Amino acid sequence: MVAVDTSILVRLLSPAAEDETSLAEAFVERGGWVSHLVLAETVWVLDSVYGLTPQALAAGIGMLLEHRDLTLQDADVVARALARFRGRPALGFSDCLILEIARKAGHLPLGTFDRKLARVDGATLASRAKRPPRAKRPPRAKKP
Repeated sequence: MVAVDTSILVRLLSPAAEDETSLAEAFVERGGWVSHLVLAETVWVLDSVYGLTPQALAAGIGMLLEHRDLTLQDADVVARALARFRGRPALGFSDCLILEIARKAGHLPLGTFDRKLARVDGATLASRAKRPPRAKRPPRAKKP
């Protein structure tokens, strides 16, 4: 199995030239592994460059999960992130993925300054954290 980078996934999911899509399919035919980072970057490219809607992005991620030749890193995590994203597309897929990675690792709550994300189970606003007491600064030396 080979690792796949963003450019391969973009060609599998975007309205790329037909010959490039065929080359990408041929490349992964023997098995391709997709990391979380590559998946998140692909979603960013499809959103910002190609302007895909959240529904189209969700459909593409679903297709990757079901692709006969691809293995996604922690597919169970990606599937949970996709379900959360489908339910609340305003969160963005990457934030959903970050939250589900943290959940699987057992490192919740996920601290964030994103108020939308902070309303999700497992996340919290960082501004709600108790601030440690400030250390007292030594007095400044007087100028001669």
